[in-house]
Amino acid sequence: MKKKGMIRSKILVQNTIRVSSVLYIILFVYAAVSKFLDFQQFKIQLGQSPIITAYAAWIAWGIPLLELVIATLFLFQRWMLLAFYSSFALMTMFTTYILIMLNFSDYIPCSCGGVLEQLGWTEHIVFNGVFVAMAVIAIYFLEHQQIPNKSVES
Repeated sequence: MKKKGMIRSKILVQNTIRVSSVLYIILFVYAAVSKFLDFQQFKIQLGQSPIITAYAAWIAWGIPLLELVIATLFLFQRWMLLAFYSSFALMTMFTTYILIMLNFSDYIPCSCGGVLEQLGWTEHIVFNGVFVAMAVIAIYFLEHQQIPNKSVES
């Protein structure tokens, strides 16, 4: 009976990691492609931000490229932990940026791209919070569970 519980637990861990990584891949590829497809608008919106105006051109290229790099890292078991740490950091930065803008700026341009632009600021924070939590859980599982590398890849 104990062995069955361990197997179920292992499957839960594997599926949690797998689903989280797939959701992050979808999110980052979608967000990056949306930004590149409407690149000029994305760059203009970044330029309207009182915090990052001076760096808008660099950020306009850097964010979608970083999203694609992180999405690619998820495809390789060897880089999965780095992908989750990077995702955690990026989503935390996005959320912090939103919170700072909400508290200290009169005008808050949304440069998210695609469907995500339709979210209100509260929904954005909740959405980001869910993805931050997914990264934390996956990091915990990857660092603290005894999972052979083959089990996640299969």
